[in-house]
Amino acid sequence: MSTAAETAPTADPTTPGTPLDLAGIGIGPFNLSLAALAHPLTGLRCAFYDQRPAFHWHPGLLIDGATLQVPFLADLVTLADPASPWSFLNYLKTRERLFPFYFAERFHIQRTEYDAYCRWVSENLPGLHFGHQIDAARWNPEHEVFEIDYTQLAPDGEAQALGRTYARNLVLGIGTAPHIPVPLRPLADAPAVPVLHSADYLDHRDSLLAAGHLTVIGAGQSGAEIFLDQLRARPTGAEGLHWLARSPAFAPMEYSKLGLEHFTPDYTRYFHALPERVRDALVPAQWQLHKGIDHDTLAAIHDELYRRTLDGGWPDATLTPGVSVRTAGRVGTTKVELHLDHTQQGTRSRLTTDAVVLATGYRERRMDTLLAALDPYVRRDAAERPRIDADHRIVLDPAVTGSLYVQNAETHTHGVGTPDLGLAAWRSATILNSLTGTTSYPLPERTAFTTFGLTTPPTARPGTVPRPGSTLVPRH
Repeated sequence: MSTAAETAPTADPTTPGTPLDLAGIGIGPFNLSLAALAHPLTGLRCAFYDQRPAFHWHPGLLIDGATLQVPFLADLVTLADPASPWSFLNYLKTRERLFPFYFAERFHIQRTEYDAYCRWVSENLPGLHFGHQIDAARWNPEHEVFEIDYTQLAPDGEAQALGRTYARNLVLGIGTAPHIPVPLRPLADAPAVPVLHSADYLDHRDSLLAAGHLTVIGAGQSGAEIFLDQLRARPTGAEGLHWLARSPAFAPMEYSKLGLEHFTPDYTRYFHALPERVRDALVPAQWQLHKGIDHDTLAAIHDELYRRTLDGGWPDATLTPGVSVRTAGRVGTTKVELHLDHTQQGTRSRLTTDAVVLATGYRERRMDTLLAALDPYVRRDAAERPRIDADHRIVLDPAVTGSLYVQNAETHTHGVGTPDLGLAAWRSATILNSLTGTTSYPLPERTAFTTFGLTTPPTARPGTVPRPGSTLVPRH
């Protein structure tokens, strides 16, 4: 198989006359997927940049035994190119682990294994530049290219050198940032107070286990896994745990077969075509599609709680949904006091605890600073959010002839599947098809049994045999 690195012109992207075809900002799973699928496209010159020294996927939440909530087929490439050398199965082959995986019969792999797989790709795929902090991006109308300024960082994070590169097109994959509710931000920012986001859980696990009383806030998968991990490690009868949630129940994630069709390209296209006001109303109403808890995790929590009743008595663990934190403060030097509101009862209470873990989710990172110079070109919707077309491209002023793509920053235009790993390869293939102006990756016309609108989706004729150039014929 020839590679872009072998066949692309030996041009220098540090001059505006010989730019990259695509520069990626951020190397999380989504841009890593894009880089992997771009790799065999001969002549396409790409480079991706990330300020971290190496790839690592949610290191604070790689709890022992925790699994992905999507099947292993939702790797970086398979759902667009099953023959790709960057697939999870090929990773297992290079590690001589295919037969153990086959006999393990695991459809949902552990998070630690997914992290190891992505790191394997990141360490072997050319064109990835870690230790590069992107400082700014602007449009150069004279040369019709994007200028990207960066700072090259040493392993300790200190600045080493400044640089600039040029690209005809950009893709932003800067990911999400931990969300801390406003009432708890002063405590989370205070170094001596044990209030932390779940993203940092494993770094503080031992000290949290030593806390006499721990409160976990948040009824999503991370909150459930942290509560379960702490429950299993604490002595029976002295658990000292409280689990709070704003949602009305510790609810299971919607995981029925037809429910999962909300994470298909069919639904994404349907959602994108809806009016803005309808989309805005749909996203919060669909929280259980992506913010609920895995059934097995809920069962494991109940099993562990039940096991602790076998000798009589109840575990010292309280689970309270329907509660919001109104305010919070310190009590003395070591404790935290939470002022709670119960939505349905209309009551208030106080909870004193030794430590708090905020499993309160993530929010899309703001692009304002990074794209300040491009802001005048960005077309926005009624809520001042960037308009994003069906090809995941920010709508820009026609004066900008380059394309600015986004990954995992388009929930408001593409729906709840935006952060889902299962759509990573399809979105990457869509971007590459748009970028190259060709069908580099043939994509299926239909992906769901559900017809979401009053239209009839196209259906392939039964028994159709793929011709050369179809999805089933590798293009290497």
